[in-house]
Amino acid sequence: MQKDLESKFLLDFEQNQNIVHKVCRIYTTNQDAHNDLFQEVVIQLWKNYSKFRGDSKFSTWMYRVALNTAISLYRKSTRSIKTQDIDDFSYRIKSSEYDNTEELQLEALYKAIHQLNDIDKALIFLYLENKPYKEISETLGITEVNARVKMNRAKEKLKNILNP
Repeated sequence: MQKDLESKFLLDFEQNQNIVHKVCRIYTTNQDAHNDLFQEVVIQLWKNYSKFRGDSKFSTWMYRVALNTAISLYRKSTRSIKTQDIDDFSYRIKSSEYDNTEELQLEALYKAIHQLNDIDKALIFLYLENKPYKEISETLGITEVNARVKMNRAKEKLKNILNP
């Protein structure tokens, strides 16, 4: 029984693990933090897998667990001492042929997303994943109308951050 559950979990997880990486990207700023959060999400997914009833798609349930784990760890980390990441001071030499426009735009977008509150981050993340509002509302445990209203507000906040 336990072996079957483990096999099923591993199969479901391997098919959807990019969800966890994307959530980690939204809520972390460096690779070490990403790895720590990824590990914590996997632990939470496994601990709660036996409770997954299949009322929703596995990926929807996975989003919910990953986002809840990330948000709770993020809230705990805001109570700790802030330190400066060494990567903020590193210099990069880039070839003159390399066009980093898209990279810079993505970096600006992620920095803007990091300034949003936890729910807005989750909304924008799911929106960028092209999830329908029905699935967004199920994942976050809010009504579909509320998801649309909050999404419009979150988009407006992002616009104001990106274009002050």
